[in-house]
Amino acid sequence: MNRVALIGNPNTGKTTLFNRLCGVRAKTSNFPGTTTSMRVGHHTRVDGRGWEVVDLPGVYGLSFDGPESRIVRHVLHGEDGQTKPDALVVIVDATNMSRNLILVGELLRSGTPLVVALNMTDLAARRGLSLNAAVLAARIGAEVVPIVASKGTGVAALSDAVDRLSSTQPAPAITPPPSNPDAMGEWADVVLEAAGGSLKESASDPLTERLDRFLTHPVFGTLVFLAVMGGLFWTLFALANYPMDLIEATFAYLGKLATTYLPNGPIAELLSNGIIGGIAGTIVFLPQICLLFFLISLLEDTGYLARAAFVNDRFFRRFGLPGHAFVPLLTSHACALPGIMSTRLIPSRRDRIVTILVAPFISCSARLPVYVLLTGLLFADRPWLAGPAFASCYLLGAGAAFTSAWLFGRTVFRGTPRSMVLELPTYKRPSIRTALLTAKDQGLAFLQTAGTVIVAICIVMWWLSAYPKTGPVPQAEALRSHGLVQEADAVQAQAQQANSVIGRVGRTVEPVFRPLGYDWQLSVGLMTSFLAREVFVSTMTVLAGGAGDPSQDPGVRQRIRTMTRDDGRLVFTPATCASALVFFVLAMQCLPTLAVTRREAGGVKYALLQLTYMSSVAWISAFVVFQGLRLAGVS
Repeated sequence: MNRVALIGNPNTGKTTLFNRLCGVRAKTSNFPGTTTSMRVGHHTRVDGRGWEVVDLPGVYGLSFDGPESRIVRHVLHGEDGQTKPDALVVIVDATNMSRNLILVGELLRSGTPLVVALNMTDLAARRGLSLNAAVLAARIGAEVVPIVASKGTGVAALSDAVDRLSSTQPAPAITPPPSNPDAMGEWADVVLEAAGGSLKESASDPLTERLDRFLTHPVFGTLVFLAVMGGLFWTLFALANYPMDLIEATFAYLGKLATTYLPNGPIAELLSNGIIGGIAGTIVFLPQICLLFFLISLLEDTGYLARAAFVNDRFFRRFGLPGHAFVPLLTSHACALPGIMSTRLIPSRRDRIVTILVAPFISCSARLPVYVLLTGLLFADRPWLAGPAFASCYLLGAGAAFTSAWLFGRTVFRGTPRSMVLELPTYKRPSIRTALLTAKDQGLAFLQTAGTVIVAICIVMWWLSAYPKTGPVPQAEALRSHGLVQEADAVQAQAQQANSVIGRVGRTVEPVFRPLGYDWQLSVGLMTSFLAREVFVSTMTVLAGGAGDPSQDPGVRQRIRTMTRDDGRLVFTPATCASALVFFVLAMQCLPTLAVTRREAGGVKYALLQLTYMSSVAWISAFVVFQGLRLAGVS
């Protein structure tokens, strides 16, 4: 036996079992021609033998129309470049046997040898549900092994049962599944009753029903959702700051080593500012992404995430989005890249494309430094207004996402979102092991998808800002002669930025942004922020002749606040600050996101549509804000 496929309904513990069988010896890949991922690992038995394990997407039936069902059919029949498995492990939920047995009946008729893994038997026992596994096995003609995948109970016995498939023939089924799919539901009930189960008992659990009435209530369910999301994001930003600060400090130290021990010149600058800086710009967000997926995996494992999606489905559908878009938009608060990647299992392609296009409107963590800087400049003398303005940025981004989805649904992507058919899973204790492995997989996927792109962009942007070289600036030399080395370096860097390729590009595109209140310096900040939005802060710091972090150094903030244009006017007037804040909330300023959009949506035309649409919305909105404030007498 070489290849075993795990298959089952959604939320039956299939991936938890996969992690028990394979652990970290797994990789994630895409099915050919789709964006739906599968996990492939290797299970090694105590005797040294083993087999390749494929974790297939969860499905309710083989005949359903959807990417998951099509993929499972291709794998079972060895079609579309897939290798046909030698055996199947069908995971069923012991607390919901009637529904799960329908899929078992379909798979029995496929002819592939299989073993049934009767999972969550501990939950079934606590509810007073009993099932005779031996009778069930005799009825269906396949071995049935009770397990608790989250605890590892019965996994060794399941491995033995799979191994026996290659040497024994299954006994004939006492109750063979019917050839007519419509009769499969009745067959499942007959088998379940013969094995000692009860459809009525499986469907009723007083505690579950009480919790569901509360968590899916239009009012109370929404309040719980807001509280859970508030706690999630508080945890995310509170805990992720420590490893993010450590990463920044580590790469700053590496950059310093490069400039200290390498001779001055382009190689040292490329290594320090281009390569090391580019890698740091990628990895610094890894703790947030891993922690977010760890927390989401815990919520999903408990069964709550399905309830949250159900509560949000009615609201989402009003704007042309399916309830399935809940998780991608939630994830986009950390970074749009994993948010877009998590749209893979939205059943409808139309719904998936619309979700991908609007996900970058959600304010991600990369925008936070820009929001802090601009709100601080806008309300320098009224700090009590900076907080509400900061929160308004999140509301504006979310409003733009939902409004755009509504607009797309009535223009280029006409149609209504597919109704969300969802079977609420049972409540259970989450698996820390599964959550950790999920965080690891998503973190690696983020690095593989975006890391190389970001590093390449950093190198290109470094070259554009580093050449042509500017000779010594008299003002900088004068400061240096008085021992003011840091100030002299800042002035020299400012001159270098102004005369570099990117500086000249900024002067070239200045007329495009002048109606928004931006001069060439702000235009340069916008151009470099396509590398990563947070680069805007460091760019303006350099152009202001400062050094350090403006959020921590009042002197740097004051230099940025007092920056002047060529004609002597302030760069950051109140109207300009408000305009720039709106622009950064709405603009597509992330080339890696465009690269992921092209791959996940299936064409460069979608990335171009996303760039054009979001840039237009940002420009028009910023124009309205700037010109409106000017007409109101706010300069």
